[in-house]
Amino acid sequence: MNENAPETDRIPDTNPATETTPAAPEHPILAFTDADLEALLRRVVRVTGALGVAVALVLWPAMGWQTAALFAVGAAISIGSIYEWGRLFRTIAARMDGKAVAGFGTGVVAGLFLLRLAIFGAVIYGSLKCFHGSPVALLCGLGLALAGLVWEALRVLRG
Repeated sequence: MNENAPETDRIPDTNPATETTPAAPEHPILAFTDADLEALLRRVVRVTGALGVAVALVLWPAMGWQTAALFAVGAAISIGSIYEWGRLFRTIAARMDGKAVAGFGTGVVAGLFLLRLAIFGAVIYGSLKCFHGSPVALLCGLGLALAGLVWEALRVLRG
């Protein structure tokens, strides 16, 4: 090629080994850390608590205090469940990373998790026996945690 030729006449270097391709953006779920999980669970607790109070206040005049109380019990158990699942996840993640588990050991955390499930079951049974409201309201309150988790998961996936 003529070195005196104008710059526009030169053929560009088309060697694929020297070309750089822009890096594809990383999906938020791939960069999800334990700290992100903690923040997500805190947001789920806030959403669940706010929805629990708001819906219980709407149910009170509409369907009676018994149904509102059952919904509030379900929402409270949902919030407790979120805390318990978070503790269990932290313990499992620490064990998988080879870190020392802060607080109780894995067996104790799993035992406390099962004990709290039994306590939640007793609270559900007692509230159904005492309040005589709609069991559907209790189930809806129990489903608030799932609704909050799905909402936050969709937010994370959306980026």
